[in-house]
Amino acid sequence: MFKLMPLNYQYNDLEPYIDAKTMEIHHSKHHQTYIDKLNASLKEHPDLLNKDISELVKDIDSLPESIRISVRNNGGGHYNHSLFWNLMTPDLDQQKISDNLSKLIQTNFGDFKTFQEKFTESAVGRFGSGWAWLVSKNGKLEIISTANQDTPLELGCNPILGLDVWEHAYYLKYQNRRPEYIDAWWNVVNWQEVEKRLNK
Repeated sequence: MFKLMPLNYQYNDLEPYIDAKTMEIHHSKHHQTYIDKLNASLKEHPDLLNKDISELVKDIDSLPESIRISVRNNGGGHYNHSLFWNLMTPDLDQQKISDNLSKLIQTNFGDFKTFQEKFTESAVGRFGSGWAWLVSKNGKLEIISTANQDTPLELGCNPILGLDVWEHAYYLKYQNRRPEYIDAWWNVVNWQEVEKRLNK
């Protein structure tokens, strides 16, 4: 059975950028619901419960047709959120971007400011619910966005930074002001985790 992982920090540790109530509901309710529905849909396929979640969502078309939609939505929700929690931190040291990662971003986007603007533009421009991503593909860094709980893995990309732009991620504090939420989120990015994912 897939399980909800504990966070590496407390719900209020990302204040004032991400409020404690949103973190609590987002993690303990929304994420938990994805896991519960995923487990329920896999009851008839216990062999799939032994797979890593990344394996499960990477090739949806190889799964039995009866569970594909559930795995895409709920398995994708579990995978995406599991990344998302680790890609944020209250730790100031982990928020520092290394020279190596900074150079890679410069190589691919010109400079950090341009990268940040393009990523923000992707996050703001995602119509409805979805995610903005920095991914590694064929040795290059790219910015993409996905709808709903679709994952970059289905597109052959390795996600190294992801931002949830579903309204449940920000509505309690920011209401309809998605750009304000995105600006605040940059203050809690765990750049050490981003680099770790890139090095994998």
